[in-house]
Amino acid sequence: MTGRDEDGDGAYEDGAHGIRTHGAGTHGDGPDAERTFAALPPARGRGFARTWWGQAWLKALEDTALDLQQLKLGRRHARAGAVGAVSVRPGRLTAIVQDRDHTRHRSDVLLQQLDDAAWDRFLDLVADRAGHIAALLDRDMPPVLVEDAAAAGVELLPGIGDLEAECSCGAWDHCAHSAALCYQVARLLDQDPFVLLLVRGRGERELLGELQARSAARAAGPAAGGDPVAGPGAGVAAAEAYAARDILPPLPAPPPPVDGPGAAPVLGGGVPPEPGVDVAALEFLIADAAARAQRLLAEALSPWHADAPPPPALTPRQDAVRLAAAGPDRAISARLAAGSGRDARGLARAVRAWELGGTAGLAVLEEEWAPDPAELARATDRLAAAWDDDGTRPRLRVTGNRWTVTGGAAQLRYGRDGRWWPYRKERGQWVPAGPASDDPAAALAEASAEAAED
Repeated sequence: MTGRDEDGDGAYEDGAHGIRTHGAGTHGDGPDAERTFAALPPARGRGFARTWWGQAWLKALEDTALDLQQLKLGRRHARAGAVGAVSVRPGRLTAIVQDRDHTRHRSDVLLQQLDDAAWDRFLDLVADRAGHIAALLDRDMPPVLVEDAAAAGVELLPGIGDLEAECSCGAWDHCAHSAALCYQVARLLDQDPFVLLLVRGRGERELLGELQARSAARAAGPAAGGDPVAGPGAGVAAAEAYAARDILPPLPAPPPPVDGPGAAPVLGGGVPPEPGVDVAALEFLIADAAARAQRLLAEALSPWHADAPPPPALTPRQDAVRLAAAGPDRAISARLAAGSGRDARGLARAVRAWELGGTAGLAVLEEEWAPDPAELARATDRLAAAWDDDGTRPRLRVTGNRWTVTGGAAQLRYGRDGRWWPYRKERGQWVPAGPASDDPAAALAEASAEAAED
């Protein structure tokens, strides 16, 4: 066969190497545009293709070749180790094959390259599926990848008539030498499906570089010209994400630490605000947001951040107490009380509970619940064990999760976390008297001391 483009198939003569390359791809000039594989040892006693894609490669050969005797002879050559080093480049496979009489023949197998539009479609679908990336990096080519590519109009594996042969022996169809080369290539494909992608026109490093660029564009989102970011709930399995780590863009450097929040801006500029707009309240919220941002950044940069569970989100009613604990002026406190369904005294009690125990302390103040029988029995046993049998144990009246000293102004509240919270009575209302304790006697002593002081 000659190297001239007499049939208009897009092949061209390479004067430097005397080989013809099939295809329309334009990316065959990269650093990995050609790979050479050392001659493989004889393959006696084993099949040439173990993977499904290697078997598909051989099926394309066997469905194309007209002379089955040449295929049999080619298998014998390959099994005997008669195929030399295999050169793989876009559109072409080349090797020297030796006959039994030691005559050496240069044999080439040609496969059409994918054009740039086909590569764009293929790279887009791989970049969209982390599982496809993970499979390729693991030297795997799952059927779903080939099926997805075919659905996008990209045929990765050859079909009938796609594998063309050229050989110095002068045969016009697949001869024993080109068949031996194909059988040997099936063994290479088993080990590395990137061999097939290189024949189709793109080398491994070029492919991974383009996939990294597309993944980075998708991560940047629409603002940077990338594809829209997937909505809530979208994601990939952790194993797939970990396997794709080598081509994903690197994480940005962490931001520098911030010593303190910035000063809140002054909103009053001589122009009267719109009706219903409280300038002082807005300035307070801005300052609070800056303080929280600085605290969250400090926590994110701390060495223990990765091991700390995220705090639960606050309800509006809880967040009103958190804001009130910051000490705003009376007008803002009044708005926080009204907005959370409390009066001034109720908000003050809530702030006290928040300062002593956060959301858990606030729940103990505002929730009354009944422990189940098993939990109630454990709590009763702990109360009994907290005092000696010397008559010092106070008489307690139990209602739900609250134990109140009979005729006194002290109370124990049992939290859902199994701790005891001291309370005392002030002006007819129960208020937190101290932090929680695992020891009910110590908690009650603190509540009693506070009540005695009043």
